[in-house]
Amino acid sequence: MKELQEKIEWLRRQVLYHAKRYYVDDDPEISDYEYDRMYAELLRLEAENPSFFDPESPTQRVGGKPLDKFEKVTHTVRMDSLSDVFSFEELEEFLSRVEQTVEHPTYSVEPKIDGLSVSLRYEDGVFVQGATRGDGTTGEDVTQNLKTVFSIPMRLSEPLTLTVRGEVYMPRAVFEKLNFAREAAGQALLANPRNAAAGSLRQLDPKVAAERKLDIFVFNFQEGSLYADGHTPMTHSETLDRLAALGFHVLENRTVSESSTDIISHIKRLGEARDGLAYDIDGVVIKIDALEQRRRLGEGTNTPKWAVAYKFPPEQKQTRLEDITVAVGRTGVLTPTAVLSPVRLAGTTVARATLHNLEFIREKDIRIGDIVTVQKAGDIIPEVVKSHTELRGENAREFFMPERCPSCGEPVFYDADEGAATRCTNSRCPAQLSRGIEHFASKDAMNIEGLGPQLVEALLKNGLIADAADLYSLDAGEVAKIDRMGEKSADNLIKAIEGSKSAGLERLIYALGIRNVGEVAAASLAARFGTLEALQGATVEALCEIEDFGEITAQCVVNFFSHPQNVELCERLAAAGLVTVSTAKPADDLFAGLTFVLTGTLPTMTRDEAEEMIKAAGGKTSGSVSKKTSFVVAGEAAGSKLTKAQSLGVTVIDEDMLKAMIANRSREVLAK
Repeated sequence: MKELQEKIEWLRRQVLYHAKRYYVDDDPEISDYEYDRMYAELLRLEAENPSFFDPESPTQRVGGKPLDKFEKVTHTVRMDSLSDVFSFEELEEFLSRVEQTVEHPTYSVEPKIDGLSVSLRYEDGVFVQGATRGDGTTGEDVTQNLKTVFSIPMRLSEPLTLTVRGEVYMPRAVFEKLNFAREAAGQALLANPRNAAAGSLRQLDPKVAAERKLDIFVFNFQEGSLYADGHTPMTHSETLDRLAALGFHVLENRTVSESSTDIISHIKRLGEARDGLAYDIDGVVIKIDALEQRRRLGEGTNTPKWAVAYKFPPEQKQTRLEDITVAVGRTGVLTPTAVLSPVRLAGTTVARATLHNLEFIREKDIRIGDIVTVQKAGDIIPEVVKSHTELRGENAREFFMPERCPSCGEPVFYDADEGAATRCTNSRCPAQLSRGIEHFASKDAMNIEGLGPQLVEALLKNGLIADAADLYSLDAGEVAKIDRMGEKSADNLIKAIEGSKSAGLERLIYALGIRNVGEVAAASLAARFGTLEALQGATVEALCEIEDFGEITAQCVVNFFSHPQNVELCERLAAAGLVTVSTAKPADDLFAGLTFVLTGTLPTMTRDEAEEMIKAAGGKTSGSVSKKTSFVVAGEAAGSKLTKAQSLGVTVIDEDMLKAMIANRSREVLAK
């Protein structure tokens, strides 16, 4: 037994050593295959010999049980965000302000990792707690999930008590592999590595988080002791070097500079190199290096005065537009899509981009075969920015919208009143049916889990459904015969469909897919008319009495219910047992006339929960920021919406501020 115990302990030391070589030092000594075999042998021996259990074994990093919820954590050192600058001129202004207060400052210039900020707390050298940034004051305890990040040491090389801050991210290679697997399984693709990292870290099951293979860069010493002898570091750079010596995976590609010229040169170098990095960066952080000078400069309300983040402009790439295809949406609109030579852009490989409509194509003089510049709107949706006519070849050809629908072959018409849209005239068009049923089952509509695009296509192809109402008479046995389904999947689908019957009138109205009627409008219709039957008899005049309901939207509602097949669909849905009567409580008027935009990950609520809270208080939510936006509620990893809000001067609040406004019956932001 002693020999067996020694072997297990040897394997633990070897796994820990090689994990550090791979995850922290980026200098592996053995292959992934050899490491995986060693890890698997350790797992087997520990399982067969539970008497040798050790909570500090590397296998226990992924041994946590699923949680019911994340507990709140109050940060002892506030985790502030940074002020952003978007040009070198703005950066020069920041440097000038600093130099008016301190003499001969030096700056640490570091890549800004595009991930999720966390704090890591150690007691006597042992990792005891990890938390998300949240609103800077309060975050969530994600200790079990952070234990699955192998570059986070479970025990430091010295028994010190300290707290550090880092950025958890998903490596690009891991992200690509994950999306490849999701695409093969017919699942929706993840938008970018940042969102994927944030979602992975907030999984309630640590085993799911472990599968995502997250990584971390530690970029700040927060509090505690870095040296057992009481030595006090003089610079930020010294703290990072010391953290590296203690076993942390610290920021790389950083430098210390004294002049604006050197700082800007390093920013440019990082910008040019970012495409070749193994992780995403969205900017460069410039910090005062001397800690005493930081103290002299002090802190602002929400951001330090001694640091700033230079944000890269949206990444743009040139590629060839190989072709233009046309897709038919659920409302019959024909949308042209650019087929591109694949190009890596903002964390993903892009091969397609929206072209909106024919008017957009003509305005930008885009032709098939052109070299075009593409970017991601909000770092998510690929779009064509411009066509390089100066590089146009002789074979470039003009694009024309088809005269007949590519799905059903029926004639199309140009709808100038609907934003220059080309529309199919056939309401029974297969593409419209498919997209319409997908919309009906979507999360914000009837929320039928498991009913994705591929299954909808299969159900239509096999003649099991012809419209949304047919979903409620599906037979599990027939569904199980569909390729890659099986009895269990079929039973789960039928249960999800049955559960959707109680979704409520608001969701049902939205699920019907009435043109120009989104979630907010659907809620207004449910509140005004109370029943689906009453809504069917509504006039344009009655509809226009609803706040923010224009004549165009009102006419769309009346037109929808003027078609006998739509009325029949509603009758069949009601007969199937769907809730068609509003059960919503009358809305409060606290936030009447106010519009909120949610962005980022909130500390304790999902976006849906926050939206419900706002709507219950009489407010509205929107997916985009404009001058009409009243408040932007920003959480962790807030993106372009936060940036736009700041540029427009829109008031930005966090989750706690929103709750305080509601609790205190205030339409104004209360001081924290």
